[in-house]
Amino acid sequence: MKKLATLFQDSYGELKKVGTITTMAMFGAIGILLGSLTVQIGDFIKIGFSSIANQFVYYLFGPAVGCFYGGALDILKYIIKPTGAFFPGWTLGAMAAGGIYGCFFYKKKITIVRVLAAELTVSVVCNMFLGTLWLDMMYGKGFFALLPMRVVKNLAMLPVNTFLFYTMTVAMEQTGIIRLIRRSA
Repeated sequence: MKKLATLFQDSYGELKKVGTITTMAMFGAIGILLGSLTVQIGDFIKIGFSSIANQFVYYLFGPAVGCFYGGALDILKYIIKPTGAFFPGWTLGAMAAGGIYGCFFYKKKITIVRVLAAELTVSVVCNMFLGTLWLDMMYGKGFFALLPMRVVKNLAMLPVNTFLFYTMTVAMEQTGIIRLIRRSA
């Protein structure tokens, strides 16, 4: 528990740096651009890749920054392109995902197993459970009626998201881009 508290405390310290804020803004802009390429399948399923850009923020700056960034970006994306009514549950889910990814990635070596574990945890907790709960609360469609299609979508996207983030991170580390971003932040 002490390690987790230290992790959040160190991450919170990152939030006080101007370089962190500007890097978050840069990745936020990339995330919003990638979010505009999201494909809507039916009423309750979306497939997009904006989370890849967001994961770099969680990796670089940790869970406290991840919670703040996830919540702020969710609200900003809603302001830019509202889809339906605003529901704060989605913002809480984005904050939870940022915190979870930050706990898995911050100050740790990126391995395929670590990325897979983080993706699986976020998929189960935030996407399958919380996301389905929010849809049930918003539209009254029934939690267990929505759950199967959301499970299938998240299981299908799990290896894709894992592979994309892992390979992009390894490539960016090998080329020195991550080191350059850390130095400027």
